[in-house]
Amino acid sequence: MKAAIIILSDPKHGGEDALGRMFNGLAAAYDFKQRDIPVSIYFQGAGTRWPGVVGQPSHPVHALFKAVETEIAGVSCGCADVFGAREDAVKSGFDLITDNSVPGTSGLPSLGKLVADGFTVFTF
Repeated sequence: MKAAIIILSDPKHGGEDALGRMFNGLAAAYDFKQRDIPVSIYFQGAGTRWPGVVGQPSHPVHALFKAVETEIAGVSCGCADVFGAREDAVKSGFDLITDNSVPGTSGLPSLGKLVADGFTVFTF
């Protein structure tokens, strides 16, 4: 088994629900990692705003974020463009993913490729 964690929640407008979804997504990734199950984390949609937020040591999810940081595959390039998060993603050192050449965008992660490669996809 392989797991792909897709973080979609919005730290800017999502409030406690968004924080809970982010926390639980990273906690799931941590659980997979501890069990030696391959896991990849993707930030997509408004979730592309998270890398600029949780990188701050004062953020309540920062320690968990650092514990799974090596499992982060990257940030959806097209979504980061739409949600104004590209600069923070690049500054945070994350790859911009463009596997899925969606017309009118700079590309997004390919969920089809993940599934074809044997990943189970979880969204938060």
